[in-house]
Amino acid sequence: MSLRDEAAELDALDPLAGKRAEFDLDPELSYLDGNSLGAPPRGVATRMAAVVSEQWGRRLIRSWDEGWWDAPERIGDRIAPLAGAGPGQVVVGDSTTVNLFKAVVAAARLNPGRPEILLDAGTFPTDGYIAESAARLTGHTVRRVPVAEMASAAGSRTALALVNHVDYVTGALHDLPGITAALHSAGALAVWDLCHSVGAVPVRLDAAGVDLAVGCTYKFLNGGPGSPAFLYVARKWLPSFDQPLTGWAGHADPFGMTPEYSGRTGISRGRTGTPDILSMLALDAALDVWGDVTIEQVRAKGLALGDFFLKCVDALVPGARVVTPRDHGRGNQISLAWPDAKTAMATLIERGVIGDFRPPEVLRFGLAALYVRYGDVLRAVEELRALR
Repeated sequence: MSLRDEAAELDALDPLAGKRAEFDLDPELSYLDGNSLGAPPRGVATRMAAVVSEQWGRRLIRSWDEGWWDAPERIGDRIAPLAGAGPGQVVVGDSTTVNLFKAVVAAARLNPGRPEILLDAGTFPTDGYIAESAARLTGHTVRRVPVAEMASAAGSRTALALVNHVDYVTGALHDLPGITAALHSAGALAVWDLCHSVGAVPVRLDAAGVDLAVGCTYKFLNGGPGSPAFLYVARKWLPSFDQPLTGWAGHADPFGMTPEYSGRTGISRGRTGTPDILSMLALDAALDVWGDVTIEQVRAKGLALGDFFLKCVDALVPGARVVTPRDHGRGNQISLAWPDAKTAMATLIERGVIGDFRPPEVLRFGLAALYVRYGDVLRAVEELRALR
C-alpha cells in the first residue's frame, strides 16, 4: 500500500474525522501549528456575536450578575477534567506568565525554610524569567536542572520545582507522576506547566498529587489568541494558598471596598483583577468541542498521527534528524532538525502547510487530533522532501 493510500484509509477509519467540520478551517489547508495557536471552533463566532449583541449590548452591566462574575470558576471546572482535577481546584484568568508567578510564589510560601527553587533546564523562557523574578522577591535561588536529573537533584534545601510536562522544542513527555513523587520524597512541592499537554495528552493532577499547575488555553484547547490561562491548586493547599497578586477580584468581599485585603475561600483566591469577559466566554464556547470526545481518544489519535509522520519521514526524507522521541514518550508534536529552519518553514507555509520553527534549527509540527488529518501529515512530509 502506498503512503497516499494508507493516509486515505486512516482518514476514512478515523473515529474523530468528523470533528474537523466543527472548526473553521480551509479544507485545502494543512494546519499543523495547534501547539502554538489552536484553530477556531465554528461555534465561537456565533456565541461571541450573542455575547456582544445581547449580554453586553442589551443587558449591559446586569450581565455581571447573570454569568459573567462567576465565569472564571465555572470555566475552570470545565477544564478540570482535561487536567485530571476535581471541581473547585481550577480557576481561569490572567495569562500563563501571571499564573506562573502566582504559583511559584505561593509554593515558596507554602514550604518555608527551604531556599532553593529547581527549574527545568529546557523550560520555555517565560518560566525561567518568572522563576528568577519570584526568587528575587522571596529570597530564593534558582538552580536549573535537566528534567532527567530533577528527581535526584531535589534535597532538603528545595522548596519547589517548576517543570514542563511536555518540552516545547522536542515534544518529549516528562514523567509527571514519577517526578512529583520524587519531589515530595525530598520534601519539595511540584509546580507543573501544562501548556503543551492539556488538551493533547491525559493529565492526572489529583492522582499524581501535584501541588500547583498552570496552563494556557489557546493551544490544544482552541480558546483563541491570548485566551486566559488557568491555575490549579490542590485541594489540600487551598486553605493556606497565599498568592502574591492580591487584587480586588480575589477579595472575600470584592464590592465592600475595604482598605484591607481578605482573600476569598477556595480557588477563587487565585483571582486578581476584573475578568477578561470577551476572551473568557470565547474560551467557554471553544470548550464545547469536547462534549462528545475524551482525552484518551485524542491521545490515541495524536500518537497514531505521530507514528504515521515518522513513517513518512523515514520513507520520504531518510536521514532527517528527528528530535522528538520516537517511542510514545512524547506529546502530540513532532520536531525535526532542519537546516535554515526559519526559511524552510516559510516555504512550507507558502505551500499550504502551516507549522512553526524554534531557533536555531527545529521545525515543529503540532498534531491536534480534533482537526489534523493523516493526509495533512503526508502532505507536510512530501513538501519537506521537495525542499531537499
